[in-house]
Amino acid sequence: MNIKPLGDRVVIKKLEAEETTKSGIVLTGAAKERPQEAQVVAVGPGAMSDGKRVEMEVRVGDKVLYSKYSGTEVKVEGNEYTILKQDDILAIVE
Repeated sequence: MNIKPLGDRVVIKKLEAEETTKSGIVLTGAAKERPQEAQVVAVGPGAMSDGKRVEMEVRVGDKVLYSKYSGTEVKVEGNEYTILKQDDILAIVE
């Protein structure tokens, strides 16, 4: 992949949504919730603030939770990614 985000932007790849409920009911495509969990695939250098670079809190490979309707979806080499600002990432999943 040749995407290098700028500033405080992060490139993520969404993880697949659950296809069955806990009780075993299989969900159709329309019934699945939009996934909010993703894997970080690229991280920008960080934003500039008062002439200093602010270090990024996420790293490549981190599993994260992000805001439901944030970011811009892009397709590169047949793969779908989302580019969003670090502020739209809610948590790192450990």
